[in-house]
Amino acid sequence: MSEPLRIIFMGTPDFSVPTLQALIDSPDRVVAVICRPDRKKGRGRKLTPPPVKVLAEQSGIPVLQPTAIRTEEFLEKIRALQPDLIVVTAYGRILPGSLLNLPPLGTINVHGSLLPKYRGAAPIQWAVIKGETETGVTIMQMDEGMDTGDILLPVSLPIEEDDTSGSLFVKLSQLGGHALVKAIGLLKEGKLPPVKQDDSLATEAPMLDKKMGRLDWSRDAAELHSLIRGLDPWPSAYGFLADKRFRFFRPQVVRGEVVEKAGTLCRADKDGLLVATGSDYLLIREIQPEGKKRMSVQSCLCGMKLPVGERFS
Repeated sequence: MSEPLRIIFMGTPDFSVPTLQALIDSPDRVVAVICRPDRKKGRGRKLTPPPVKVLAEQSGIPVLQPTAIRTEEFLEKIRALQPDLIVVTAYGRILPGSLLNLPPLGTINVHGSLLPKYRGAAPIQWAVIKGETETGVTIMQMDEGMDTGDILLPVSLPIEEDDTSGSLFVKLSQLGGHALVKAIGLLKEGKLPPVKQDDSLATEAPMLDKKMGRLDWSRDAAELHSLIRGLDPWPSAYGFLADKRFRFFRPQVVRGEVVEKAGTLCRADKDGLLVATGSDYLLIREIQPEGKKRMSVQSCLCGMKLPVGERFS
């Protein structure tokens, strides 16, 4: 196809914004953006538009925010737009086959993992939690399963030792936009053959739960290091010391034979909190005391004394 494609984009959160921007900047035409309805946010419960809607309106692109997508009325609206292709990035709902198969080129998705690994709602977080050293994005042809469609274009990215799910969100959202534009170019040239996923290699990435954040200090320091980073910024890892809750950020594994009981606060100084674990020590460089903002341990110690020798529960 030499003519610009007519593309419908479906996405909602911040992660989707770079992908939409990449499409807007591409030779093809975004004829409509579909996102979730506005939601009430903050203490004032002010009705707030999704980030994708803000960008679309700034770019003069029509926005649809259906409450139901499995209706004939909605399908007719999409059919009337005559899309060649639908692109989905973190829309937040399972799409019916009648919608996926409507455009001549089908529906493709920007997924935040190297499929078939980490199918599901939280692929970026689980890659960090599981201690992976590499992740990436996969441009895939969508079917009615949960991230089970054919792979079109995988692009890898290393996970650095200090990466969190938050930092990877930013990196992968940018990477996703570049990969998508490349994939669409190859698709138009007929040079993007689909590859079936090997289901035997599939792993799941379910939604995170706040309960996951309570640390079990008897685990290895390396496991806790990955868990804390994977839960940063949400829901975050935490523990209790002297009946006060502390959230933990920026961990570092410190090798050494542990003689203290797991969870013991062995040191608290400008470098951080040194805590004994089931194997090796963990240095926590940033914390959030209950009722306060996230801060460096050094800043915290200026106004709070922490009981060295006691154990985090």
